[in-house]
Amino acid sequence: MVASIIIVGGLTRLTDSGLSITQWELFSGILPPYTESEWVYYFNLYKEIPEFKLQNYSMTMREFKVIFWWEWIHRFLGRLIGLSILIPLIFFSFKINKKRLINLYLVFLLVCFQGFVGWYMVASGLVDRVDVSHFRLSAHLFIAFLILSCLVWYYLNLKNNSNKNFLVNDTKLISIKYFIFLIFLQIIFGAFVSGLDAGKIYQTWPMMNESYFPSDVNFKDYRNFLDLNDRSVVQFIHRNVAYLILFFIIYIGYKIKELKMKHLYKSYSYLLGFIFIQIILGVLALISNLHIAIASMHQISSIFLIIFSLNFYFKSIN
Repeated sequence: MVASIIIVGGLTRLTDSGLSITQWELFSGILPPYTESEWVYYFNLYKEIPEFKLQNYSMTMREFKVIFWWEWIHRFLGRLIGLSILIPLIFFSFKINKKRLINLYLVFLLVCFQGFVGWYMVASGLVDRVDVSHFRLSAHLFIAFLILSCLVWYYLNLKNNSNKNFLVNDTKLISIKYFIFLIFLQIIFGAFVSGLDAGKIYQTWPMMNESYFPSDVNFKDYRNFLDLNDRSVVQFIHRNVAYLILFFIIYIGYKIKELKMKHLYKSYSYLLGFIFIQIILGVLALISNLHIAIASMHQISSIFLIIFSLNFYFKSIN
């Protein structure tokens, strides 16, 4: 379910649907509009925000319904996830020792916080701009992957009847922790790229047009390079973090071969495969002018990348 909402969230962004519902409506928005007057009501609310006035002023009711449904499904999945953890959590709180549920209480709090961050993100696009803040978008996506990672880690412990701690337990391959950090950093910059529509410039590879360094960025001025509102800078960083991730996974492969950690060979091969798939899809998304199917597949592969990265790290811990 969490993987599904990440995918739908990505499609909501790719279809520019995220601002179609301009009110939070935590409870009243559970049911979609089913009469023409209700549709007119929601459409009129949408007409009041800058996205409609400056960008979608010629939108018809039929077109509005398309973007509305993407956002409504996204929010509905969020509510469903909240209930899917709350109801069993209440039940098990009366059945087993609460100390065994601490991690899942934490996940529930993260899910609640994610709902708040989601609305905080949407609110940034309702006044004075036609898109949501890419910083808030990245926070929303990061928390989603954090929830996914927690669930995967708890599942691995449950499946293997173990109690490995992601932060405390160590491994001979300390580079794996840096590798996972880079994956999360790349996800954040992927959200920056999406939020700024930075993938719509420099749609060439391996060069950014005819140069490795984008011509509109002054790399001699560190303040220019640290401007994460600059689309060229963000795309440049996103590309190069991908190269760094590829370097790290090759280095890790060399280390497990050197240390003769044969039990990691299979999980490593899966991880390496998804790294290449992710990079190929990223390049194809770029040169295809962000074709929605390819761009969505690029995000879907990042879900598998996180899962296989955590599985690889889990197996590396003694």
